Amino acid sequence: MHLAPCPAESAWRHHTVRDAVEVVAVERHHGSAGWALRGHTTGCEDRVPYASAWEVVVGPDWVTRRAHVRSLVPGREGEVTLERSASGSWRVDGVERPELAAAVDVDLEVSAVTNTLPVHRERLDRATAAPAAYVRIDLGVELLGQTYGPATAADGRLRVPYRAPAFDVDVVLELDDAGLVVDYPGLAVRVR
Repeated sequence: MHLAPCPAESAWRHHTVRDAVEVVAVERHHGSAGWALRGHTTGCEDRVPYASAWEVVVGPDWVTRRAHVRSLVPGREGEVTLERSASGSWRVDGVERPELAAAVDVDLEVSAVTNTLPVHRERLDRATAAPAAYVRIDLGVELLGQTYGPATAADGRLRVPYRAPAFDVDVVLELDDAGLVVDYPGLAVRVR
């Protein structure tokens, strides 16, 4: 599956689960052949406002190398840094987290763009496991089991079944030719 280069900036409107706006810039990461995805998401969920700013750095293979997330919710402000070593071990704020060893990606609760990581990395000609280090808005980090695929193409869009049993999610993501979510049913639509 060949994907076009990601656009320099994109935006999503989150709906149903939360009312929010996500804005993302994608650029070559300085000093490597990888990419940096920098974004902000601001909104309300269950009538609670929040704001999050983050950066996810991936290598040329689209495997997550590092993520830094800042979060502001009423009465709490904080940040968390995740780092994945070449051997696949994870550190969260400098502390080894062996329960995350199966994760290749970071998946941010407040982001639709992080769904592009396995799409860029995997062929998706069959259902493919893509466990992730899942970062919640409250900055908790846990292993999230998820699968993508098999992908099909129609009408200039890529359709990729996505499953995350822990959240009872079983949807078909619509992606553009760059592998970015255009429609995540029940969560977000791309507006730019």
